[in-house]
Amino acid sequence: MSRRRITSPFRSRSLPRFAAILAAATAAVCAVPALAVAPAASAAPIPLPYHHDVLPYLGHWAPDADADALGGRRGGDHLTITVTRSGSDRTDGRFELYCHPRGGNHFDVRRACDRLDRMTRWGKDAFAPVPQGAQCTMMYGGPARAHVTGRWAGRPVNADFRRTNGCEIERWSRFEPMLPSTVS
Repeated sequence: MSRRRITSPFRSRSLPRFAAILAAATAAVCAVPALAVAPAASAAPIPLPYHHDVLPYLGHWAPDADADALGGRRGGDHLTITVTRSGSDRTDGRFELYCHPRGGNHFDVRRACDRLDRMTRWGKDAFAPVPQGAQCTMMYGGPARAHVTGRWAGRPVNADFRRTNGCEIERWSRFEPMLPSTVS
């Protein structure tokens, strides 16, 4: 009677290959929970891609708690812009700017909304201040100041603008016509 030899995959020449596959599968299974608990790269939420023609159908203009604070207006983007010392009585003051749909007492609603739409990018804060330590020219653009609050592209806005150096002047210029051209 002949004995038949039983072989196991663990005893064959494929053992190193089997061990490598097993190690890779184990590492992949262990990595998934580790990614779920990893800290976020940024504390600020990244806004959703913004396109004003599609979002009304997705509920972007749905009734919300802020509607009463906006004088009954619902949804859309709303900014309150306070400008001082711009050099013109027409552009100094407090202005309400509504976009999507457009409205408010801003001096150039259409162009201001269009400019803000062009500046809005996924994952970028259009209203971010000049970074600390930026190399800026030491030029003075005048005493004009502006403070902007509200919501834009689903994110809260609380930004200050001034014209105290080259970087701040350039930042102000990017926001024209939401911010007025100034008389220096």
